[in-house]
Order: sequence, then C-alpha cells, then structure tokens
Amino acid sequence: MADLQDELDSPAEAGENEERRTAPTPTDETFTDETFTGDEPTPEAAPEPLDPDLRDSLERARDLLAEHPVADGYSGLPSALRELPWYDLELGDSGLETDLPRLRAGRVGAQFWSLQVPEPGPEGDRAVSSALEQLDLVRHVVGRYANGLRVARDASETTDARNCGRIATLIGPASARAIGDSLGALRQLHTLGLSSLTLAGTSWAGADGMTPFGEEVVREMNRLGVLADLSGASPATARRVLAVSKAPVLWTRSGARALREHPANLDDELLAEVGRTKGLCLVPFAADRTGPTLGDVADHMEHVRRVAGPECVGISGMYDTRSAHPGELADASRYPRLVAELLGRGWPEADVAALTWGNVQRVLRGADFTARAARERRGASTATIGRLDG
Repeated sequence: MADLQDELDSPAEAGENEERRTAPTPTDETFTDETFTGDEPTPEAAPEPLDPDLRDSLERARDLLAEHPVADGYSGLPSALRELPWYDLELGDSGLETDLPRLRAGRVGAQFWSLQVPEPGPEGDRAVSSALEQLDLVRHVVGRYANGLRVARDASETTDARNCGRIATLIGPASARAIGDSLGALRQLHTLGLSSLTLAGTSWAGADGMTPFGEEVVREMNRLGVLADLSGASPATARRVLAVSKAPVLWTRSGARALREHPANLDDELLAEVGRTKGLCLVPFAADRTGPTLGDVADHMEHVRRVAGPECVGISGMYDTRSAHPGELADASRYPRLVAELLGRGWPEADVAALTWGNVQRVLRGADFTARAARERRGASTATIGRLDG
C-alpha cells in the first residue's frame, strides 16, 4: 500500500494529474459560518464579513488555543485514507474532512486516529490483520508528513510534539476484536504504538459485563499504559471497567443521554461515575449523537461539565468517519468556532483550556503513572481466554 501511494504521489504524476482536487487553505479572513466544503470558492460564494462580536469571540478563541490547542479524541482518517487512490495532506484534499491546513487552522495539537476494523465475514474475522494494516498506514503517513505530524503515545511525547511544532498522532482507539482474544497480541499492538482500545463487541466484554479474561485484559492494559475506551460498551461492561481499572478511562465519542437518546450517550448516573473516577467523556461533533447544530454540541458539553465536572469533558471531532456534522463544525478547521461559542456562554478560560488540551493530558499522564506503578508489581500476564473463561 505504501509503495502504491508513493507511486501515485510522485512529483511528476502529481503535476500531471489535472483532475486532482485540493481543498483551499482556511485562513482567519475566510473563517465564516458557511460550511467548508473543500470546493474552490466562486465569486457568488465569497465569504461575507463576520459579525464584529463573532470576530472578537473568534480572536479570543484563537488566542486561547494558541496556548491550549485542541486534543481531538477521535478521527477516522486511517480508514478514509485507505479508500482514496490519491491524497495529499499538505496541499489539502476535498475527499477528506481533515488535512494539515485545516488542522492548523483549527489549532489542533493532538489527535487520536482510530483503527476501524470490519465486521466478521464469510472468510473469517480480519480484525487483527486490518488493525495491523491501518497501524502500518498511520506510520507511513506520519513519516511522509513528518514536518506536520509525529506519532505519540503518552503525555510527554504529546507535549514534545507540540513544542516541536508538530501535531501529535495517537494511534487508537481500536476495536477490542483487534487483539484476537490474546494478551500477547495486545502487547505487540502496544509496541507498535497502540494507545487506546475500545472494550466492546467481544465475548469477554459484552452486554452482560466483563468475564474474568476481560478483567485481565483491563489489568494488562493498565500495566502497558493502553487507555480503555468505553464508547459503545454496555453499562454493565462500563461499570465493571470503572471498578477494575486503576487508570482513568475514556468515552471517545459519547454525549449526554439526557439531551439526546443514543446508545453511545451516557445517562446522568454514569456521567456522575465518570466524574467520581476522574474519567473523560469526549463529546462528538456528530448530528445523530449530539444534534445538528453547534449549539447542540455546546449544550452536551455544558451538561457533561455540570454533571461530571469540568475536568471530565473533552472534544471528539469524529471527522472522516462518515458521520454527519453540524454545519458550523463541518471539518477540522472549525474548532475555534466551538471555543468562541463556549466563551460566549460564559465558560471560564480555565475550563475551556481543560476541555481542549488539559483533560486529555491529565488522562494520558494518569495512564502512564498507573503503568509505571503496575510494572513494579507484576510482569506480563500469561493468562489465556480458554484458561479463564473456559
């Protein structure tokens, strides 16, 4: 795949490809409430001047994001790139919702790149090989755009990437099926850079909760420093993970069920548990989960902040996942618009800084601290699913 991409992206062919479409680079002057489509602007579609109050709010938002950039908890870019015959993240690509110009315009400092695996088919379950292929692709893409991206796996590496002017790329979450019911596979994926695993959709993490093997998976994740993602997990699984895990846990794409009924959203009782255990609920820019407008997304963030606490809410763009987004948040350049909305609602700058950057850093530090302590107490687990759940 990497060789094919290199051939397609060779300078000669790139210059000869007249049908290539690149997305215009967003700038402060063209930042409007119109949906960013990636098409070349026409005179009729030229952006109108911003309302003075909105312009002031956006300037304040950009100033804050210069110090506390966005740590986006969920991007589907690896899967999206696999479906494209050609792409250029530096020039911009209209086939994507994310590229380097838009990430820079959005003041993004870190992003979790999810590894989405296919459902089992007649030929068998390809979850493990699919995760490995996407992980290899992430490594290739980050290496190719090393002036803009850098792989990171913990808080220290994320901060180092930001200080070097790079956007930290954290690999994961991946479906729990990606480990193939094997702790050895989990360890190897972590060695290759996996930072987060979604605990749902397996025989050991299902509707009835965690089996003994599932609990051992959580303990081994704690020892490695791999974060547990509980978006899509059953309430029984979520509560058991909260009881077993010594590290903070994530919900990478969940809103408030009190505001919008969706299976991935959390009720107030579980949000209170998130606050009690100092977990993190990353509110998605997804119309089906949080609503069709920017105001709906902000409402969910305010609800999570009120119930779980300001240190337990974050941002999940969910770009390049085929999810529909609010028009004001149509691509990865639009995070300042959300921050401007929250500041306009009276959020203290300290709470906004925690939302955008600080809360993700806290969870990454917590996972690293837990891993260091766990490795002092125990070695790699030799448990197998047959021995514990058989």
